[in-house]
Amino acid sequence: MEIDIFSDTICPWCYIGKRRLERALRDRPRTDLIIRWRAFQLNPDMPAEGMDRTQYLETKFGGTENAKSVYAQVSAAGDTEDIPFAFDKIARTPNTVDSHRLIRYARELGHQDETVQALFDAYFLRGEDIGNHDVLAAAAGVAGLDGDAARAFLASGTEAEVIRDEDAQARQAGINGVPCFIFNGKYALSGAQSPEVLLQLFDLALQEEEKEAQVETGA
Repeated sequence: MEIDIFSDTICPWCYIGKRRLERALRDRPRTDLIIRWRAFQLNPDMPAEGMDRTQYLETKFGGTENAKSVYAQVSAAGDTEDIPFAFDKIARTPNTVDSHRLIRYARELGHQDETVQALFDAYFLRGEDIGNHDVLAAAAGVAGLDGDAARAFLASGTEAEVIRDEDAQARQAGINGVPCFIFNGKYALSGAQSPEVLLQLFDLALQEEEKEAQVETGA
């Protein structure tokens, strides 16, 4: 079973979606499960240095008051998943290319899920600037990676274009919101859906696997 998850590291619904997927998978444990976190940028035109949070909220939501209404809904959903969002601590909205590069780097070293979690915690719980290489290196260390090696990788600029291309390909494929879960490359589900809904798609993909296995064995 393979699950590709298109997400952005500054998307609170992606954090909620991750938590709900974890709950779903506790009901359907599989030792052969492969999860890949894929890059999507909510703000592909974000300056490389990021943007002051107040300016960002003004641009995206028309001001802080409108943003408060939006984030109140997110916070309420977060509460149901034991995620204490601290939006008031966020001073800067980053460009997320480098955080996606770190996630891709971590995947090659077997620590991708831990890195995604460390980035979500750094940004949403502590308000850290995950566009900053020192912050990213620290998150890598929390995830079990060598922080100095991660910092060197980030400084190299390696795979920045790969991340941008993956984001562009997602949009070309019709993905315009995240999280988006794709099971076995066939079945897609958008949004931070409940564990029950995720399990429906999980079981559908599983049934398809079983049918293909029967065909291959002639059963």
